[in-house]
Amino acid sequence: MEQHFTVTTRFAVKTLEKALKLYTPSLREKSLADFLADKCDDLGFRDIHTDDVGNIIATKGSGSPKILLCGHMDTVPGRIRVRKEGDYLFGRGSSDAKGPLIAMLFAAASAQEKTGTVIFVGTVDEEGNATGIKSLTKDKPDVEYAIFGEPSGTNQITIGYKGRIAINLKINVENSAHASAPWLAKNAIHESSLFVNEIKNVLESGQENKKKGMMLTATLTEIKGGLSHNVTPRECDSTLDIRIPVGISCKSVEEKISKAVQEISKKQQVEAFYSIIDETEPFEAEHNSPLVRALTLGILDIEKNRPTLIRKTGTGDMNVIGNSLSIPVVTYGPGDPHAAHTIDEKISIDEYLRGIEVLKRTIQHLKRLHDKIK
Repeated sequence: MEQHFTVTTRFAVKTLEKALKLYTPSLREKSLADFLADKCDDLGFRDIHTDDVGNIIATKGSGSPKILLCGHMDTVPGRIRVRKEGDYLFGRGSSDAKGPLIAMLFAAASAQEKTGTVIFVGTVDEEGNATGIKSLTKDKPDVEYAIFGEPSGTNQITIGYKGRIAINLKINVENSAHASAPWLAKNAIHESSLFVNEIKNVLESGQENKKKGMMLTATLTEIKGGLSHNVTPRECDSTLDIRIPVGISCKSVEEKISKAVQEISKKQQVEAFYSIIDETEPFEAEHNSPLVRALTLGILDIEKNRPTLIRKTGTGDMNVIGNSLSIPVVTYGPGDPHAAHTIDEKISIDEYLRGIEVLKRTIQHLKRLHDKIK
């Protein structure tokens, strides 16, 4: 016999507030996984467990369709004091993406017997190298639809994300010199900047007619070199974060990087090695799937507006499942995407509560639309 719970507005807000107080940078999500396991237990979920990499997984409802509601538990580093100010709740992860994750928890809790099976998942390491979703995908989850929780605002549905390659570039110039006689050795930091600029030029050239958001970009995000203030650096490590629009494959970008590194290495007569830290293909979802239609109807019910379909310049967990399982997927959630990763990250409480209702309605509409096409 399935239990039914009435989730009050106060309880929904309190739960999000508690989740925000848990500090969960990538690969340190266990406290939130344990918290969610308790909540799932209270809300009548079954098969509550954490998998080998630390993802929390729980099931509610039964029958068809089988829907995955998947949000991520990790945040970028940096603490923000959790507080309420007017309609806003401040805290690291409020927008990206504990707001969408907890909204999904309560939407999933509304599933009942024979109205569809909802698998709720909180993944690890989305802000890192997507360890959680890659592991989940490898296990081939038995689902027919998937919604990923990221801030889109309640009136927008994300249907496309760029891909990503992150590379580590290692330069070794073999010798160092006293800074007072810099001509006696090559400078690894200086050489690194030449490599980075050249790789950036090779990858970003020929895009004059593209909108900024649709361009392939290569960005230097980390650099580390030098052992002393008065010695020229012998080694330098740098990280390049490359974002790839739909229509370009990771393989073609990798080939360009490899060729560029070889050519610059030869020209500069400098030893250079690069390794790939992370690789995720770009992805765009089908615009007219039953899932997009169900979510559109859910948004119309609650927001009284037709949603906009948007493409984002970032990379999300949707890319991984979207590229490997042939099922309809979308990304959706309350919260302002521009508040993500900021020093004063916040979410509108009213929007968060509306997000829960939109997702609940979506589950109901999807049941009807799915049964129609079967």
